[in-house]
Amino acid sequence: MREAAFVRQNKEKWVAFEKAMNLNAHMSPDQLANAYIKLTNDLAYAQTYYADSKTLLYLNSLASQAHQKLYKNKKERRNRIIDFWKTEFPLFFKQYHPTLLLAFLLFAVSAAIGSISSLYDDSFVRLILGDAYINETLNNIAMGDPTAIYKGGSEIGSFLGITINNIRVAFLAFAFGVITSIGTAYILFSNGVMLGAFITFFYTQQVFFEANKQIWLHGTIEISVIVVAGCAGLIMGNSILFPKTFSRRVSFMKGAKDGLKVVVSTVPFFILAGFIEGFITRYSNMSVWLALTIIGASFSLIVYYYILYPILLNRKNERKGSAVYRT
Repeated sequence: MREAAFVRQNKEKWVAFEKAMNLNAHMSPDQLANAYIKLTNDLAYAQTYYADSKTLLYLNSLASQAHQKLYKNKKERRNRIIDFWKTEFPLFFKQYHPTLLLAFLLFAVSAAIGSISSLYDDSFVRLILGDAYINETLNNIAMGDPTAIYKGGSEIGSFLGITINNIRVAFLAFAFGVITSIGTAYILFSNGVMLGAFITFFYTQQVFFEANKQIWLHGTIEISVIVVAGCAGLIMGNSILFPKTFSRRVSFMKGAKDGLKVVVSTVPFFILAGFIEGFITRYSNMSVWLALTIIGASFSLIVYYYILYPILLNRKNERKGSAVYRT
């Protein structure tokens, strides 16, 4: 795009943003942060294509002013962390809902492949889960406790080990995006196949409900945020494959930053899933209604935070900011 066309296309919103700051217009911190993100995107584009231009100087100056306004009344660090999960991340994440859907579909198809393969090939589940795990679980089933494997070890030890491993898997799914989306797709595929084989194994042993009643206590959050972590990797991978109007380097830097923000958002949920698995899943004699309540609450939490809340918050933000900052 020629510089003149770029300026014509974006000048109106830059001027509106500048006036909003200079006149101390009623612009909430969330609106200001959202506008600042858009401004820095334009700045990155100008740095790539219009180096040493007046447009770049203007955007640099405007971005500096916005940065000062954002941070001059900076809250304590703990409040900044709360604000990240409460407002900053949900506002930011809505734009990546299509990528989240893609990650979910990849994972769901992979799980279906794992399930079908296990139904038609008895040896497949041993190939995926290993002989040691299968043999131990068969012994537990014979003794009437299909999920007894979750009772091993101390509660705190299990909680820490599980949480650390899950976070490692999440960051691995993100990191594999550096070799394009194919890398992350592989992580989603392998974990999806494993889940499909795992669940189907209990079905073939005729303990499907008993096992799933316990597994999904922690699995609802754990599996969901693995998909979210896969979304983070796809964001970075797609930035390499599809740079759009940015240079590939600038696009990758933006994709890596956005993807990291997404994967960081999963950490509290992995901690919660690890807590449930370490302290709650081990109680296989739990009543059905209590187990289903925990599973339902976990599912509602994930759907609300990653899907509904970003939509509602963005709509609210757009209504408030429509008179100040026209997009």
